[in-house]
Amino acid sequence: MSRVLKPGANAIIATFDLDGPEKCSGLEVARYSPETMSDVLGDAFQLIETSTEKHITPSGSSQNFVYCRFTRV
Repeated sequence: MSRVLKPGANAIIATFDLDGPEKCSGLEVARYSPETMSDVLGDAFQLIETSTEKHITPSGSSQNFVYCRFTRV
């Protein structure tokens, strides 16, 4: 993202939250908090805004998601 986004550009990343499921459709998933996602992106991006969502699946279980908006520094 650092190569393609100009300074001031925004990136929105949605992922499973830390307390989200360990698997989805039988596949292992990666889970992040806003802080751990910031660590992955490094100093090139500043965390601006976060939001969480509890998604209820058709089978009735819940999956927690986190949405993060970053700005390219």
